[in-house]
Amino acid sequence: MKIVLERGDVNLDSVDESGRTPLLYAARSGHRGVVKLLLERGEVNSDSSDKYGQTPLSYAAGSGHEAIVKILLELGDVNSDSLDGFGRTPLLYAAKYGREGIVKILLERGDVNSDSSDICGQTPLSYAAKSGYEGVVKILQSNGMSTRIRRINTAGHHYPMPSILDLRA
Repeated sequence: MKIVLERGDVNLDSVDESGRTPLLYAARSGHRGVVKLLLERGEVNSDSSDKYGQTPLSYAAGSGHEAIVKILLELGDVNSDSLDGFGRTPLLYAAKYGREGIVKILLERGDVNSDSSDICGQTPLSYAAKSGYEGVVKILQSNGMSTRIRRINTAGHHYPMPSILDLRA
């Protein structure tokens, strides 16, 4: 990778047919060293999005790459609450896949909407509860998330979602 960076004739922010950049692939795959090398050059958009609207932060959050999430957030120019084409945020992806550490990091920032919902009406809490991620559910609830979990179908009808976790104990 260092050899490619030294050449100088390579577009480090190039995109493929899906709109993904080398930074996005490195963040999604957990290649912290490559992420750092790309960002140090200053020639890449750290908040770029692919054709689905997903950013390096949303991929790193959903994939559980805590160190990369921290690196991206420390830059200061990354939208920590960005919405992709499905209305999902990095927090929602972290909650959906049970990434407790990343959920904590994002909530501690204070600039993410912990009660956002995607185009299907699912929230970080509903995804975590549905998947049985009790730790994530507790973190979200301790940060003021409503204990009411609802499921909304695409027609906009609300249905109660069965509670899988009794967290009042």
